[in-house]
Amino acid sequence: MRSTLVRQFGDPEQVIEIVDTARVEPGSGEVEVEVSLAAINPSDLIPVTGAYRARTELPFVPGFEGVGTVSRVGAGVHQLKPGDRVMPIGASGLWQQFLVRPAEWCFAAPDDLSDTQAAMSYVNPLTALRLVEALRLHFGSLQGRSVGVTAAGSALGGILMKLLTLEGVVPTAILRSDKSRTCVGEGYPIVVTDGSDLPAGARFDAVLDAVGGTLAAELISRTIHRGGAFIQYGALSGNPVPQAAIAGRPDVRFAFLWLRTWVHSAGCDALEAAFARSFAGLRDGLFASPVAATYPLSRLREALAHQSDPLRNGKILLDPRC
Repeated sequence: MRSTLVRQFGDPEQVIEIVDTARVEPGSGEVEVEVSLAAINPSDLIPVTGAYRARTELPFVPGFEGVGTVSRVGAGVHQLKPGDRVMPIGASGLWQQFLVRPAEWCFAAPDDLSDTQAAMSYVNPLTALRLVEALRLHFGSLQGRSVGVTAAGSALGGILMKLLTLEGVVPTAILRSDKSRTCVGEGYPIVVTDGSDLPAGARFDAVLDAVGGTLAAELISRTIHRGGAFIQYGALSGNPVPQAAIAGRPDVRFAFLWLRTWVHSAGCDALEAAFARSFAGLRDGLFASPVAATYPLSRLREALAHQSDPLRNGKILLDPRC
C-alpha cells in the first residue's frame, strides 16, 4: 500500500518520504480503515521539523485528520463493520492508504456530510470549541470582551473569528502579512504586525495565539489587560513564547491548548458531543473552510509546496488512494 514516512526531522518537503509498505492485520478491538481524504494542517508539519522531538518517536506516519471507510475488523469489534465511514483520531497516521486503529478511536461520519467536510471535522472545529470554552471558563460571560486572534487568515483563525462573534466577543484579526487580509472575513478589525510595530491602541482582554516567538512576546507585554488571558495553541513561527514575557505579566493567565491532550483525557461522551457540534457547524457553514486543492498522495511534494504558499486560500487535502 502507499504510505508516507518520516525517518528524520527536518523540512517536511525534504524528509517526508513516499513508501510502499505492507498492510497490517487488525488485532483484537481494532479496525482497518481505507483513508479516502486526509487534511494537511500545521499540526501535522510542526512535529516533522523536530519542534516536538521530545514527544515524537521516529519513524512515524504524519496526518492527524481525515476520513475513510472501514475495510476489515478485528476480533471483538461489534460497533463497526466493513463499509462504515469513520474519522480515525487519537494519533497520527492518516497520510497512508490503509491504517489500523482501535475501534474506540474511530468516530462515525454522518451520511449527510461529504468526505471533504468530514475530513475537516476534527482538528480545527474541536480546537476552536476548546479555545472558546477556555475563555468562557476564565471570564464567565464573553459578551463585549475584546480578543486578539493571531494567524486569523488561516482556516482555524477564520473559524475562531466567526465563533467568537457568535459569543458576543469583539475579535480582532492579527496578521503578520498584509497579503493575508483577503483571507479574513469582512467587518473585522485587522492589525498587521510582526510585533515590532504594534499600534499603540491595540488592547485586548485575551489573545488566542498560533504563532509564538517575538509576536507573542510583544502581545503579552503590551496589549493584554490586567486579569486577561493568553492562550497559545500553535507555534507557526517555529519559536516558543519567551519565558521572560510570561514572567513579566503575573497579572495575566497563561495556558497552552494541545488538542491531543484534551482528546486523550475527555472520554467518549465528551468527544461525541464535540463532534456533534462540529457536524452542526459544518452543516450551517460556521465551521466551513474553503478547499484550495486536493492532491493524490503520490503528488505529496506538490501538495506540501502549495501548503507553504503564503497566497494559498483554503485547505489542502490528500487522497491516499492514488
